[in-house]
Amino acid sequence: MRISLIVATYNRPDALLLVLKSIHCQSLQPNEVIIADDGSDEKTKNLISDYRAQTNLEIIHSFQEDLGFRAAESRNRAISMASSEYIVLIDGDMILHPEFIMNHSKNAQPGYFIQGSRVLLSKNKTREVIKEKQIIFNFFSSGLNNRLNSIYSNFLAKLFSINKNYLEGIKTCNMSFFRKDCISVNGFNNEFEGWGREDSEFIVRLFNKGINRKTLKFLVIQYHLWHDESDRGSLLKNDQLLKKAVDESLDWCSFGINKFL
Repeated sequence: MRISLIVATYNRPDALLLVLKSIHCQSLQPNEVIIADDGSDEKTKNLISDYRAQTNLEIIHSFQEDLGFRAAESRNRAISMASSEYIVLIDGDMILHPEFIMNHSKNAQPGYFIQGSRVLLSKNKTREVIKEKQIIFNFFSSGLNNRLNSIYSNFLAKLFSINKNYLEGIKTCNMSFFRKDCISVNGFNNEFEGWGREDSEFIVRLFNKGINRKTLKFLVIQYHLWHDESDRGSLLKNDQLLKKAVDESLDWCSFGINKFL
């Protein structure tokens, strides 16, 4: 099965470099890496160009003009460019465990999407990691705020991973699905601008289309570099878009990935 890994980023090349290094160290390489760039400056473009020259990874730079926080449209643009049948989504500040792609691939199942979790690094640990260019962590590493999420265990995964549909903990920073399922609901809703809820609204439409949630614990591990919270000024409007999808049992949005197909 071919896999496209989509990495959402905006003006954080120091973090993106570590993410790319962790991708390079995967036991199973994705067939392509697509950087979903929401309008970063030249530093990100130059980093991608330089790293592309140093690796055998196929790296595609999907860029859109900086018109504010438009993560939904940026991801749609990148997914439309993907040549693989299976999509893995992460953010550009998520350092991946070496078995991350392998376990998303092994657990892919028709009729389901996969939701993983993350390990949060402290502010001081993030500074240290970026300075030292560290990409390997474990349960005993310093500076981990929710240490249990760093446990890698097939045994625990069998005990705690569940197939159940709910919205709590939905995050596109660690999610995977079949590309055809994404297209069947018209991808993310481009009406979402500003931080929040575009991921949950997308999942509501997948649920209504008959695509179910598989929550995978202790296998698809990633380490989230600290950053300031994003502005929440658009949350009220975005909550209304999510509420509409729930109340009207929507399985399609009018302004989605079809803009790019």
